[in-house]
Amino acid sequence: MKSLDLVIRLEWAIVAVAAVVFYGSTGISWWLFGLLILAPDLSMFGYLAGPRVGALAYNALHILIVPVLLLLLAGHLSGNAIAMAVALIWIAHIAIDRALGYGLKLPTSFQDTHLGRIGR
Repeated sequence: MKSLDLVIRLEWAIVAVAAVVFYGSTGISWWLFGLLILAPDLSMFGYLAGPRVGALAYNALHILIVPVLLLLLAGHLSGNAIAMAVALIWIAHIAIDRALGYGLKLPTSFQDTHLGRIGR
């Protein structure tokens, strides 16, 4: 693995740890964390309709725009602890994926990502 790839993965691992630590400060039950941490991966069922639909569904739940806006607007500004908790779980999921080398999907195949091909 190239040193730059390692640094980027380390950065994402730190984001994941930070999201989990901040989640702990919300006071929301860890059961919710366990229940929702893999929820964005349900978007993989979109691949049953083909690689284009699958990539669109997967990418929609694996970009940071929506959870960051949820964290800032619905969570922090309004003081809604549940919204903050859900956003932090979502951010942690995305960060863990990136730290493991899983990127956004290209419409050609599930294995083709913006970080390169995954699998064999």
